[in-house]
Amino acid sequence: MNERPTLIEFVDKYTREFASHVFLREKVDGTWTETTFDQTRKEGLRIAAGLMSMGIRKGDKVSLLSEGRNMWILAELGILYAGGVSVPLSIKLEESNDLTFRIRHSESRFVIVSGQQLPKIRRIAAQLPEVEKIIVLDPQPSYETREVPMEWVQAVGDSFLFGNRGKVEERAASIGPDDYATITYTSGTTADPKGVLLTHRNYTANVEQAHSVISIEPDSTMLIILPLDHCFAHVAGFYTMMSYCGSIATVPVGANPMATLRNIPIAIKEVRPHVMLSVPALARSFKKNVEATIKKQGPKVERLYNFALKLAISYNKEYYNRGGFFQLWKKPLISLFDRLIFRKVREGMGGRMKFFVGGGALLDIEMQRYWCAVGIPMFQGYGVSEATPVISSNSEGHAMFGSSGRVVKPLDIKICDEDGNEVPLRTKGEIVVRGENVMAGYWKNPEGTAEALRDGWLHTGDMGYMYDDEFLYVVGRFKSLLISSDGEKYSPEGFEDSLTDGSKYIEQVILHNSQDPYTMVLIVPAKDALREYAASKGLDPDTREGKVEMLRKIQAEIDAYKKGGTHEGMFPERWLPAAVAVLPEAFTEQNGLVNSTMKIVRGKVEKRWADRIAYAYTPEGKNLLNEQNLASV
Repeated sequence: MNERPTLIEFVDKYTREFASHVFLREKVDGTWTETTFDQTRKEGLRIAAGLMSMGIRKGDKVSLLSEGRNMWILAELGILYAGGVSVPLSIKLEESNDLTFRIRHSESRFVIVSGQQLPKIRRIAAQLPEVEKIIVLDPQPSYETREVPMEWVQAVGDSFLFGNRGKVEERAASIGPDDYATITYTSGTTADPKGVLLTHRNYTANVEQAHSVISIEPDSTMLIILPLDHCFAHVAGFYTMMSYCGSIATVPVGANPMATLRNIPIAIKEVRPHVMLSVPALARSFKKNVEATIKKQGPKVERLYNFALKLAISYNKEYYNRGGFFQLWKKPLISLFDRLIFRKVREGMGGRMKFFVGGGALLDIEMQRYWCAVGIPMFQGYGVSEATPVISSNSEGHAMFGSSGRVVKPLDIKICDEDGNEVPLRTKGEIVVRGENVMAGYWKNPEGTAEALRDGWLHTGDMGYMYDDEFLYVVGRFKSLLISSDGEKYSPEGFEDSLTDGSKYIEQVILHNSQDPYTMVLIVPAKDALREYAASKGLDPDTREGKVEMLRKIQAEIDAYKKGGTHEGMFPERWLPAAVAVLPEAFTEQNGLVNSTMKIVRGKVEKRWADRIAYAYTPEGKNLLNEQNLASV
């Protein structure tokens, strides 16, 4: 393999080296099927040949819209082998204009789409005159103009390979490391989404870099529960597992998105993965499920669980400094509790899980401590799409909870102040990186490219600091800071994560201060938990008295961080919220307030609830028991 291999060379190497090993696992008609490395390459070539017979040229763009499944991966391999550029689209895009923009902006000639997503494409087909063919992954009762089944593409590919295998091989060999592999669109938080141009070498370089911080045992299985369209799933999922002779499984697709979510715990128990990719929202959801199961077993079991958890957390500390002479007495107790309690928690996660790899957003230290205590560490990593995306990660034997882990090698990194000057160790500033994993630029957006890439350095827009020569701490968005009336700035993510993780009465949180007299907070309440709390106080949750009690409970959870509270001193008092706006609906992908990695899009939340933010800065709105808050619980 060349020093700067393309994805084609990368895939050819490992699919031949591990030819008979299982690479893909998928549930079909109630049974988990297995596809070997060798079969994966051959299926990719069939699709590539079919696309070439349909006229795809080197550099042509192909949009891909489907749920996670084998054919998603095989279709993208086919696009790449044919010399095309994949444009992976999120299935969470519901608005027609979002899809239309991406397909037209990318200049896609073909669209590959699953049967479940096909109605979205049919609704906008008339607005896509440049699209020549719509390839449908699932058989349909009938096909509309330009639509063809994937089975037909594969059959045509077989015929094309029979007489033109040399042409397919020649096309694949013509691809260079700096040719584009994918155009991945950002969520577009403030304007039109940007198309991140990632080359073949961006991907293979980032896999090589990822090897410097994390390793996987051969024949391990990863269950991918995140959307496949993001480069995190590509690098940390497909290609890293391929290079380690691992296999990947996908969650069975349900009749609708909620049904697919319900399939996750079933898939975990059936696949029994060794590792999973996760994001903070999923980690919190898993934790809540565990706690709900423990609670059902009665107060004695719950007390024992809480005691065991506290003991294990105190022993592990921040992972790198766990144990020690004065902690030795805890080890026998922890071993006992592990057999009695935590092993059952792990069995609920399949029984073979060694660790999670976390990305997408910051995972606070308490959540990292929790999963380590139960024996399935969740190792926080950090990356951005523009870096393909992995920049750093914690790993087994090399973790520092609260950090985003060791920076990958080789990669140049520096922390800069607002003037672009590099700052010393343990000083906060913008994270700026340079390496072979850094994108080629934004598709058809020279202004955005010039802003992000300066003298070869990628300015991430994220704020952090280097603890030492290896470990990176990410502390929030460099450009999404709270700004007080006197110009002082503060990153809100730490408080937001701590409040949602630490309170069962609060689901989602956004702090706001844009040169205002005080900070306010937007709260999405956990209504079921609050209603249960009001009832425990002998109040009807539907009465005004019940609602007042629920609002006071929310306020008490916030006040715990203030002077005299149980969390006093965790965050500067002046940045804690002086006004609370309780919202009637959650932030979701459907209403556009959460992106494809389940991260809250701050700008969109602030725009959507601008009236509630403004109201919080009035005397009436600052009153916790205002009518809008009462109506929202």
